[in-house]
Amino acid sequence: MTKGNAFVLGATGQIGRAAVRALVADGWEVTAASRRGGRDEGWPAEVRTVRVDRGEDGALAAALGAGTDVLVDVVAFDAAHGRQLTGLADRIGSAVVISSAAVYEDEQGRNFDTQDEPDGFPRYPLPLPETWRTVAPGGLSYGTRKVALERELTGAGEKLPTTVLRAAAVYGPYCPGPRELWFVKRALDGRPVRILAEGGRSVFHPVSVENLAELIRLAAANPGTRVLNGADPEAPSVAGIGAMIDAAMGVTSETILFDGPPGKDWVGYTPWTTPHPMVLDMSAAERELGYRPVASYAEALPATIEFLAATVAEQDWREAFPGLVKYGVDFFDYAAEDAWLAAR
Repeated sequence: MTKGNAFVLGATGQIGRAAVRALVADGWEVTAASRRGGRDEGWPAEVRTVRVDRGEDGALAAALGAGTDVLVDVVAFDAAHGRQLTGLADRIGSAVVISSAAVYEDEQGRNFDTQDEPDGFPRYPLPLPETWRTVAPGGLSYGTRKVALERELTGAGEKLPTTVLRAAAVYGPYCPGPRELWFVKRALDGRPVRILAEGGRSVFHPVSVENLAELIRLAAANPGTRVLNGADPEAPSVAGIGAMIDAAMGVTSETILFDGPPGKDWVGYTPWTTPHPMVLDMSAAERELGYRPVASYAEALPATIEFLAATVAEQDWREAFPGLVKYGVDFFDYAAEDAWLAAR
C-alpha cells in the first residue's frame, strides 16, 4: 500500500535526486519532473519521469493532471513561483518547498547581501532559530526573492499546507557550486598546503542532500504550514572540513592559518570564509517532525568527493561548476598562494 502520489519538481538536481530516492523508499509513488527530463541511475524503475518547464504557460498544471498528494519543489525562487503553486492548490494536497538560510539578517540589518560592505558581515545568534528576523521580501537578490516566496506560501495557510525548508550550505553529488572542491581539487593536484584566513575558524553550517531528503520525507508524511531550518547535526569550521576531506582522500597536507580577512589576490579565501559563524538551530525540526539526521558530514563526504573527482577529471572546474564561478574568485590561483608564502 502506497502513501500516495508525490510530484518532485526539479528532480534531476542535487536535492531532487536524493528527495526522489527518499520518497520512493518511504512508500510514495513518485513522479520526477525537470526541465530536461531524464532520470537518476539510482532511482528504481517505477519512478515516472516527465519533462516540465514551469515557465511555460500551463505546463506545470498539465504535468500535474488530476493532481498530487504532495508536491516537492526544490527549484522555487521567488513570489511568482509561490503564486504558481498556490494557484494550483486545488490539485496539490500539500507542498514541501526549499528556501535558504540566506534569508536571515542580524539586528543591524546585515545579511548575505551586505557582505562586501565595510563591517557588512552579519552577526547571528547561535544557534539561529527560524523565528529570527529576515530580510524584507523583494526581487533584487537571492535572499529577498526567497523571503517573497516564503510569504506567498505560508500566507496560503490551509489552502495549501506548505513546509518551507531553509537549507544551509548544501553539499552532495551534482552540486552546481560545490564548496568542497576547494579542498578536493588541491588534494587531486598534489597541492601540499592549504592557506586559510580568519584563523580557519569560519563556520557556515552545511547540510547534506541526504539530510535534506530526510526532512522532505518527514514533511511529506506530516503536512502542515511551517518554516524549518535544514542543516547537518554538526557545524564544522573550515579547518575542520579540510581535515576531514584530507582524511577521506588519504592525503596529508600542511594548513597555514592567519587571522583576519583574506590577503592580496584572495589568498586564504574559501567558499565558507566569514568572520562570524552561522549555525542553524534544528530543534524545531526535531520537535515538529521527529527529525533525526541520517548522515554526519564525515559520513556524507565520500559520495561528494567521488562525484567531484570524476567531474574535474573530465571538465575544467569553471565549466563544470558555474555556482563557484559566480564568486568571481579564482579559487585555485596557486601562483598567488606561492607568492604569499614566499613573502611570508
